[in-house]
Amino acid sequence: MTVFGKPLTGSPTAIPGLVEFDLPVHGDARGWFKENWQREKMTAAGLPDFGPVQNNISFNDALGTTRGIHAEPWDKFVSVATGRIFAAWVDLRGGPSFGAVHTAELDPSKAVFVPRGVGNSYQTLEPDTAYTYLVNDHWSPTASYSFLNLADETAAIAWPIPLEDAEISDKDRAHPRLEDVTPVPPRKTLILGANGQLGRALRDLYGTAPHVEYATRTDLDLASPDLPTARRWRDYDTIVNAAAHTAVDQAETPEGRAQAWAANVAGVTALARIATEHGLTLVHVSSDYVFDGTANTPYPEDAPLSPLGVYGQTKAAGDQIAATVPRHYIVRTSWVIGDGKNFVTTMASLAARGIDPAVVDDQTGRLTFTDDIAAGIHHLLTTRPAYGVYNLTGTGEPATWADIARRVYALTGHDPNRVAPVSTDAYYATATGPIAPRPRNSVLDLTRIQDAGYTPADADTRLAAYLESR
Repeated sequence: MTVFGKPLTGSPTAIPGLVEFDLPVHGDARGWFKENWQREKMTAAGLPDFGPVQNNISFNDALGTTRGIHAEPWDKFVSVATGRIFAAWVDLRGGPSFGAVHTAELDPSKAVFVPRGVGNSYQTLEPDTAYTYLVNDHWSPTASYSFLNLADETAAIAWPIPLEDAEISDKDRAHPRLEDVTPVPPRKTLILGANGQLGRALRDLYGTAPHVEYATRTDLDLASPDLPTARRWRDYDTIVNAAAHTAVDQAETPEGRAQAWAANVAGVTALARIATEHGLTLVHVSSDYVFDGTANTPYPEDAPLSPLGVYGQTKAAGDQIAATVPRHYIVRTSWVIGDGKNFVTTMASLAARGIDPAVVDDQTGRLTFTDDIAAGIHHLLTTRPAYGVYNLTGTGEPATWADIARRVYALTGHDPNRVAPVSTDAYYATATGPIAPRPRNSVLDLTRIQDAGYTPADADTRLAAYLESR
């Protein structure tokens, strides 16, 4: 019997992501009314904002009609319109909860959110029963399903109406046992800029994980008008944008300006549109260059953006666009060191060749190694703290470029005093080409990423390990 007047509440179950909801039903002698779907109230009560695109109704005229255990490639929100059903769910996703079972009786006052990959089955407990379900992808005859036999001994579902007395299709009776079910893989992660320094670090971290795809500019053109249909975006969960135009000085030229705006702004705009439309998480990598470097303290995530040059302007614009995506992580970093030519490898080469360089000593920051950025991104995507901006650089005492150069010389067995300090203005005084303005203070506050459970490595310790590994 339907219970009237229950408050709207969500209750987690033994299956991760499967949530039962009590629904307020208002009734009297005439019948009853309920808000079957109310986005604002239900998301506040804990329902994922899963973006439904289709509403389906299943009508069953006979008591005991039992639908097979099907795991569909979309999320669904199931509610009874009339009658009662016994519902059983079995987790068919790969992972430690594979095979977990949850059952419940549903009437019009209860609904359940079923995540993609969780098998669901329904048995009618009254004749003329109808239940509805919202789904966040359009039904397709080519959609890939996973199935489980209703009588599987491992799941051991206690059906109120014995299966031998139930109305079951021949197809549903023939489904495999749990031991023969191929686990449903997670939605895919797409990593862009896969051949760059950070892209290679992400490749090293994720390896050949079947749910992770890598793309270069050749594989996926963000400027293409066909980008919205270039992939079946509903199959994805996350886009990691490790692609960018990072030639800071070249961005000050007419050609470089166009390239920087195309990659760092127009490209991000295209990704943001796709992520928003399909409910994806967008991870966007940002830079200390969004600040002018005049602050006397480390920059927090919410500091006003104040870029000095074209590169910084494009990164700041990209940040603002990425922030419009409901599910976004903007990872702001600085002084990036990874696989390939960089400041550290250049200083080590100069030291080995007997060259005594002049190095800038009025720009302060922390080195950040690409494998630490990759690990930080992995942590955010695994633990899912609040969406927003997270500063992510190396930890430890800030240093100038000259300090770091001296440290490289010392770690490679050379006299650090061979490095001469010079001001930024003096260093670039004889430059013949365009020079981008640099922030003098690139130190970022790391409180938020540490509060989220990730502490990047000490920059000096990582520097020593980096040099030792080469």
